[in-house]
Amino acid sequence: MELKPFDKTIAESNLYPLKSTGINTLQVNVGKLCNQVCRHCHVDAGPGRKEVMTRETLELCLDILRDTDIPTVDITGGAPEMNPDFRWFVEECRKLGRHVMIRTNLTILSEPGYEDMPRFFAENKVEVIASLPYYMEQNTDSQRGRGVFKKSIESLKRLNSLGYGREGSGLTLDIVFNPGGAFLPPSQKALEADYKREMQKRYGISFNNLFTITNLPVGRFLAYLNSSGNFEMYMNRLVSSFNPLAAANAMCRDILSVGWDGTLYDCDFNQMLGLSVNHGVPSHIRDFDLSRLSKRQIVTGLHCYGCTAGAGSSCGGATT
Repeated sequence: MELKPFDKTIAESNLYPLKSTGINTLQVNVGKLCNQVCRHCHVDAGPGRKEVMTRETLELCLDILRDTDIPTVDITGGAPEMNPDFRWFVEECRKLGRHVMIRTNLTILSEPGYEDMPRFFAENKVEVIASLPYYMEQNTDSQRGRGVFKKSIESLKRLNSLGYGREGSGLTLDIVFNPGGAFLPPSQKALEADYKREMQKRYGISFNNLFTITNLPVGRFLAYLNSSGNFEMYMNRLVSSFNPLAAANAMCRDILSVGWDGTLYDCDFNQMLGLSVNHGVPSHIRDFDLSRLSKRQIVTGLHCYGCTAGAGSSCGGATT
């Protein structure tokens, strides 16, 4: 199967070369260590991974924040909470007045040594972005492992008890939906309404926003597509669903992703493919140059069809 190169597709929409419009978010992947092994994980994270960001590299991230006005820090993993310097880094980012977002798998919050993490989140007023593939136990456990759903619901209830997801609390709780197979997510607005109704009715849980994210052909999901014989069908689906508006609003245009070793990427997906920033700009955080990186040309590939299909997909959900 020969697919049309992504650059050719965006050229036909007068979007080539795709360039950064500035850096509004510094996304920091603090490591691939995780307490779970999820079937859809593009990071290929798990308990046995040794890639963990050092304090020295985290200090370089803080140096960037001190020297720029980048407003948001998006901390991800793995399970970011498992980085030994995680709490320190969050506190330092908050001291600098930055909005901090944490991407949690929820189950880590019930593991020994992490039970007080929800209170830590609340004390530092971080935005919590939680992964919950569905509001039914069977669907969630089939994607993330047996028992995950019950632990996730318990963690969400604890977050609610601290004010997260409650109107007027100032504590934002978002939920992330990933499809359970080789298909695009449904309408984000409609699914959010379903989630809010069902989560409140079934479990008494409230939250602020639902983000729908398309599974990209990267990491374990790519392995699943190949082993199940769905790769060609899924890629054709992504290509045929290309949306120029989603491409124009792609998250890579206003984000910079920092890998666990300090290498710079246009997005978390490029990071997992080893596609660092290119086209003559610094590729490591020690050589950070805001002026050049803010206007860089984005490194693209066939996987970019995932973020530009249908309503679009980003770390903040649909883009159109």
